[in-house]
Amino acid sequence: MLKRLMYVTVYVSDQDRALAFYTEGLGLEKRVDYTGPDGRFLTVAAGDDPVEIILWPGEPGQGPAGDVPGPVFLESDDLVEEFKVLRSRGVEFDQPEPVPYPFGVRATAFDPDGNRIELRQRGGGS
Repeated sequence: MLKRLMYVTVYVSDQDRALAFYTEGLGLEKRVDYTGPDGRFLTVAAGDDPVEIILWPGEPGQGPAGDVPGPVFLESDDLVEEFKVLRSRGVEFDQPEPVPYPFGVRATAFDPDGNRIELRQRGGGS
């Protein structure tokens, strides 16, 4: 029986640069960093969330078949404040401020390879 989502993969051109962005920029924690016969298996995650993001070497912004993968979505309790912190760390966004939308508040950031990181706060937001 399937129980939960375990991993999502983001293709990156430089794993060390991506690791710095996801840990120092977004504030996620490094979970696994193992180099084996198939390459370096590197994951990050938010707090105690069991879902990990695999930072896998590949063509930036594209999956192995050349398709553009969907964004990674991360949830915040206070996206307006979180946005200020992330911007102060050098994270780049597509808008100057978080945007209210029917289901809460949203913001779109980009990692160093141009992968979209969608940040969301449920409900009416701040």
